[in-house]
Amino acid sequence: MSLSIVILAAGKGSRMKSSTAKVLHTISGKAMLYFIIKESLRISDDVTVVIHHQKEAVQEEMMKHFDTIKFVVQDAENFPGTGGAVMGITPKHEKVLVLNGDMPLITAEALSGFEASDADITMSIFNLADPSGYGRVIISEAGVERIIEEKDASTQEKAVTHVNAGIYSFTKSVLETYLPRLSNDNAQAEYYLTDLIAMAREDRLTISPLLVDEEHFKGVNSKFDLAVAEEIMQARIREKWMKEGVSMQLPSTIYIEEGVVFKGESMLENGVRLCGNTLLENTHIKCGCVIEDSIIKNSDIGPMAHIRPHSHIEQTHIGNFVEIKKSNLKGVKAGHLSYLGDAQIGEGTNVGAGVITCNYDGINKYQTIIGKNVFIGSDSQLIAPLVVEDDVLIAAGTTVTSEKILKGSLALSRTPLKSVAGFYYKFFGKK
Repeated sequence: MSLSIVILAAGKGSRMKSSTAKVLHTISGKAMLYFIIKESLRISDDVTVVIHHQKEAVQEEMMKHFDTIKFVVQDAENFPGTGGAVMGITPKHEKVLVLNGDMPLITAEALSGFEASDADITMSIFNLADPSGYGRVIISEAGVERIIEEKDASTQEKAVTHVNAGIYSFTKSVLETYLPRLSNDNAQAEYYLTDLIAMAREDRLTISPLLVDEEHFKGVNSKFDLAVAEEIMQARIREKWMKEGVSMQLPSTIYIEEGVVFKGESMLENGVRLCGNTLLENTHIKCGCVIEDSIIKNSDIGPMAHIRPHSHIEQTHIGNFVEIKKSNLKGVKAGHLSYLGDAQIGEGTNVGAGVITCNYDGINKYQTIIGKNVFIGSDSQLIAPLVVEDDVLIAAGTTVTSEKILKGSLALSRTPLKSVAGFYYKFFGKK
């Protein structure tokens, strides 16, 4: 790898209208900045992220995922702007690629043109029918002449449809030569990285425009942009897994986060939401299910089931409106309308409709451990902490308050039925 990468992630992102740092807004379960770093590391062993606004939060979040990148805090008070962000960085390689932290759709493949270019400066451009909001790129036969920010552009310059896609590669010598010469004599009193283009052009350096597609280089500057980028990212994720053998019914209705992994051959019905670091292996997820940070193998789930974080489910049938939380189930049937939290349930166990584990006393949470071949009748409440040994029958409507039910037992807790003859007519006063 002979390319250094600098990612600009210092800005506030005021157009997002949010207290969250712009680069920490999430797409498909990960912060925008995560995707830029992930793709950068595919082509570079020298990645630097420039931070300032909410710098501690940004660095902390990225360090959860990456341990080989460097962070530099921009001196935004004295040297604001994109030019100021690059000052003081010492790249490892002779070519330096500068990326923006708000372009989550970028891919290593889309950046290949920068690696191939031998120009002193290579800059990305695309043509837009409506270029509003972008810096305009002035191009002549000799190449790029200059870039003008929209707020500093004349009426004639605003009519130009070549726009700056916001990504550049520079030779190290260009940065060393021209960064110290940058001035903040402009409408925003900022140091613009784009001003290097004009200075380099005056010295007759080679400045090549690189036409790129808008999808990969799309900046996210608002909640609307974020939603558009989310749709594109989701389409990519779904396409990837369908090519790997996952079947999807009405794919556009299915949401799959970045950390989700499939093995074998699985089926996803419409309206499924898969979140976090979920693993699905040879599993059928029926319509309307939500799966979070869980492992599910050789099972069928739903419809309308909710598998909450840290659940491990194998060879199990989970039916309608069943909620599982932080539980291990193997070879279990839970057909409908049950809540199983902080539980371990063994093979051959049947969970009836309306069964719940009462795992929380208002202060602490407790485990319910259920053995093999246990039959739990409908509308039973299992009050934790509780151990139910193998081969137990729990009668419908039972509230289990004992801490242990021994192997082979029947657990039964019911109030005797009282029937009062003729009470209906007495109560309503008619016969």
